[in-house]
Amino acid sequence: MKIPPLYMTFFMLALLMGCYEPKEIHEDAALFSKGEKITNDKFTGTAWLYMLATPDSLNAMYAGLVTFEPGARTNWHSHPTGQILIATKGEGYYQEEGESKRVLRQGETIKCLPNIKHWHGASSNSEFAHIAISDREKGPAQWFQPVTDKVYNGN
Repeated sequence: MKIPPLYMTFFMLALLMGCYEPKEIHEDAALFSKGEKITNDKFTGTAWLYMLATPDSLNAMYAGLVTFEPGARTNWHSHPTGQILIATKGEGYYQEEGESKRVLRQGETIKCLPNIKHWHGASSNSEFAHIAISDREKGPAQWFQPVTDKVYNGN
């Protein structure tokens, strides 16, 4: 008995589909590593840095993924050329000096103007990660005092 080609095609597809086992996709799977634990005195709490792009002789720009444990945050600081923050995970805060603290969530972006004193970090109940982009064309970031618990808590 001869099987028509169309039926043979359907048979082969059914056989192949029966052997296919899809891989499970985890929503919490990280695109990048957390990187190295930050051990300097410019942060309160625990944070990690994974450099995505480092400056070199051709390009002064840099980008890094910063991951904060709940409650962790940067000190007050500023960037001579400004900074862009792209929230990639969780809930965090951003505050410019003299302004109210702002809540940041995954997918939101902040453009911080040059030489504006600010801080950013995780909310008290959520890990938070963002990609930070800046450049060193006009010099490195200027770091200032730690953010007090009173400022962090909005009191």
